[in-house]
Amino acid sequence: MPNLIKDPEISIVIPVYNVERFLHKCLDTLEAQTYRNFEIIAVNDGSPDKCPEILREFEKKYENITVLDQENQGMSAARNAGMAVARGKYLCFVDSDDYVAPTYLEELYNAVTQNEADIACCYYYYHFVNSDLLYKYPFRCEGVYSRGQALTKLLHDTQIQSLVWNKIYRRSLFTENNITFPSMAFEDMATANRVFAHAQKVVVVNKALYYYNQQNASTLATINAAKINDFIRATAMVRINLENAGVYKDYEKSYHALSRKTCLCCFYYVLKMHYRKKSMKGSLTNMKRVARAIRHYAGEEAVEAPISCKLPDVVDTPEDLKRNTV
Repeated sequence: MPNLIKDPEISIVIPVYNVERFLHKCLDTLEAQTYRNFEIIAVNDGSPDKCPEILREFEKKYENITVLDQENQGMSAARNAGMAVARGKYLCFVDSDDYVAPTYLEELYNAVTQNEADIACCYYYYHFVNSDLLYKYPFRCEGVYSRGQALTKLLHDTQIQSLVWNKIYRRSLFTENNITFPSMAFEDMATANRVFAHAQKVVVVNKALYYYNQQNASTLATINAAKINDFIRATAMVRINLENAGVYKDYEKSYHALSRKTCLCCFYYVLKMHYRKKSMKGSLTNMKRVARAIRHYAGEEAVEAPISCKLPDVVDTPEDLKRNTV
């Protein structure tokens, strides 16, 4: 059934892969929104479970849902495919294993339009699936911010984070600046600063309107060497983006704060990876590599490279460390 919404004000892009347990609730909460002029573009990323059937069920039932099918290419490719056909003036992203409050769209839309902003952000609950506990994200702010203020907060990654799904964007930020998501883990971090760099005004709503399901299959729960390397790449790409825009010196202190946070997180992820592999051998070597790479990308000399995730690996798996002399 084709999408029958003639001129949607908001397009919601949802990448879908192997989330049949959560997909019904995600779509139900979107269809229960108090704001109504929106379309949903659900991208079936070659899901092997019953997600395609669930999507077709919703597509038949609701006039504002379009389902796209593609071979499995990952979340970034699915988001990019959805963006390519989006028609709304504004753009939202929702992950298909999460869900939203009834006023999620209304409050974000009112905030972005009434303040003549380019981006509006809200906060979120961690929903711990196994225990059914909710925990509201604690580090919050509220207000209207200039590009410089918002980008500084984004780089500190606390009050405004590089999350794609708790925001509404003027879609032209992506289309007019050729911004898409790179195919890597931590793609949000690699992309958010590019979007914020083109926003004249950003507004933050101090309300938790999004429910982020914490489960064993999440990116951080399944951390490995490849994802740690992508985390470091994403942080490096932030520096490269700032250099290419000619504004790195304006945000150098904020970037250093981001680098320190990345370094500490990667230390933890390295230890977690080695512990899960039941081999701590080489963990110190990996941590030294992390620190060396972060120092390089936060160094005094300009970092010049294409905006790409094809930067060198830093961390090896415990198995690779056993095979290689470091």
